[in-house]
Amino acid sequence: MRKSLRAAAVVAACTIAGSALYGAGAATAHQSTANSTHEPYNIGLLVKDIDTYYGTTADSNGVYQASPDSQYAMDLAHIDAAAKRYINKAARKARHHGEKPAVVFDIDDTLLLSLDYEKRYHYTYNPTTWADYVNRADRPAVFGSPELVRYAESKGVEVFYNSGLSEAQRSAAVENLKKVGADVNLDADHVFLKDKANPPAYLSKCATPGNWTCTTVQYKSGTRKHIERDLGYEIVANFGDQYSDLNGGYADRMYKLPNPTYFVS
Repeated sequence: MRKSLRAAAVVAACTIAGSALYGAGAATAHQSTANSTHEPYNIGLLVKDIDTYYGTTADSNGVYQASPDSQYAMDLAHIDAAAKRYINKAARKARHHGEKPAVVFDIDDTLLLSLDYEKRYHYTYNPTTWADYVNRADRPAVFGSPELVRYAESKGVEVFYNSGLSEAQRSAAVENLKKVGADVNLDADHVFLKDKANPPAYLSKCATPGNWTCTTVQYKSGTRKHIERDLGYEIVANFGDQYSDLNGGYADRMYKLPNPTYFVS
């Protein structure tokens, strides 16, 4: 379930479920911000803070864009640089041990930036407007992410995608990823999307045809387990903008990208 969370991004380095977590993120899953009995931070001021963090401006077409000189861009550059150093070492180590190294990327606000949607709809979610937005396939890249995808491929690391987008949005997602230069392993064997009508057998504990009860963590960790246990890869790094992209194990290292605009439980 996608929920709005009014929280500014802060640099964080912590541990979740015994796995290393690196990056910049919003309130943690254990924080009481969303249920506080105290007066919340003023939403008008918070929106201004978010705009400042992204360096938000409208381009000539009225589309809201993040600035490459923003704190958001600088935080991403720091994460990407550290991730590249790690991937290079981890790939060599995995192959030395006879393992097949892999990385896993979320898509929304990990590879494709949804800032324009969040601004235009005042940080609220509607499935109809969201589907229309995704199907236009014209979201810009999250700064540095397509380059990170290609870097992993250049080091002989298998690239997978693990997204909460629906199976019906596959063609739009693939088209958009190609547009931004993340054109690596975009076939159905590498891009995992939610198929509620015909869920895969490896999610049978929480999903059967026409009856999907998987939480985001169950779906995403179950997919990573499938990549490791069934497909035989060692996931050396997992990237996402939500803690629910990262929780549940089956990754040696997790990278939390900044996103102060919404929260997915």
